[in-house]
Amino acid sequence: MNSGKNPVKGDISGWLVRPASWHLWAVPVLVAGAQAVRVARFSPDGGMDNAIVVHAARTWLAGGSPYDDPHFLYLPSAVLAAAPQALLPPSWLRLLVPPAVTVLLAGAWALALRLHRLPLGSRFAALGLAGLAAGFAPFAHLVQLANWTVTAALALPLALLLAGRGRWTAAGVVIGAAVALKPLLAPMALLFLFARRWRALAATVLVPAAASAGAGLLMPDPAAFFTRTLPFLLKGDDSFVRLYEASPAAVLPRLGVPPGLAGLLAAAAAGVGVWCAHRRWRRADPGPLRLPETAAALMLSAFLVSRPAYDHYLLVVLPLLLAGLPYAGSVARRPWFWLALAPQLPSLALPYLEPPRRRAFKDALTLCALAATVAAHCARRGPLRGPGRFVGPRREQSDGAARVP
Repeated sequence: MNSGKNPVKGDISGWLVRPASWHLWAVPVLVAGAQAVRVARFSPDGGMDNAIVVHAARTWLAGGSPYDDPHFLYLPSAVLAAAPQALLPPSWLRLLVPPAVTVLLAGAWALALRLHRLPLGSRFAALGLAGLAAGFAPFAHLVQLANWTVTAALALPLALLLAGRGRWTAAGVVIGAAVALKPLLAPMALLFLFARRWRALAATVLVPAAASAGAGLLMPDPAAFFTRTLPFLLKGDDSFVRLYEASPAAVLPRLGVPPGLAGLLAAAAAGVGVWCAHRRWRRADPGPLRLPETAAALMLSAFLVSRPAYDHYLLVVLPLLLAGLPYAGSVARRPWFWLALAPQLPSLALPYLEPPRRRAFKDALTLCALAATVAAHCARRGPLRGPGRFVGPRREQSDGAARVP
């Protein structure tokens, strides 16, 4: 267990990877299940954000334009993906959507564990899922809203798992399919650029482009995404959305900073984050941490300038980072990682930040602190290699030598 080739060290890590009893698994099942049941009982549409997409699909099926709703911020391919839901009665969606979102989030956690070569039946698997469901407020928010961010949360660890096994083109297809549903994972194109995986990069671009072009031809106004939605995203000019945006580019103007300066500061911070991600990619250390930490740094950098950016976006990267906890040297071993997440504890009330109109400040605090922690961790000194291609554990011994028994 404490071999020099295995980064999982210490008694606590050994305890975590042991099999969990059914009593321990009852905790995350009860917590996550109760959240899904609560949403199903009190939400008439199964989740406000999913309802927006479903309404857009129903509008399209009725012959109208899905982009008549300014809050529909998805590519045309998402309309086709939501069409099956549009054919179901609202009462079915109310019962089915919250459990489906919960299952997808649990699947994202399971894939993050497999990416780190950790047992799915371990104590860490059960405790980690319980911690996400009970101790991280955006988990409940995402279940309540049923936002399609959950597709990105599931697709990212799946793509990284495929990349870690040398199947880069398949990883690009997964990212491209996720972008076709919601363009949240578009920054992952930089990872394929770092790795010089041109086929994966092409798949990331071509899959959503082809899906959206094909779907757009079926719309009454094929160019509406570019003429209505894209300007809305670039300007972020919506009083309702602005209240919940967590990126510094949106929060700083609410504190009196000129919008232009706020955008420049956010862009500069994002640029530093991308540089740190590239440095992490070039650092040649063994174990499975390289891919998830590079990806997390890229995504957090994008969230700093994204308009809009919400608290539940953090669930795209948090499972990846949390799953590295048993490994010595992971970012989850740093105290600043946990301090960054502290504002999202459901039981923690921060003065002046609890009213809904100020919730974005708390979310921005978490986003900025977590982005800074991950960036500093990625930029720390260590042996670097050139921008050569990562080939996965089957062909590169240094990245496949360390495994958890």
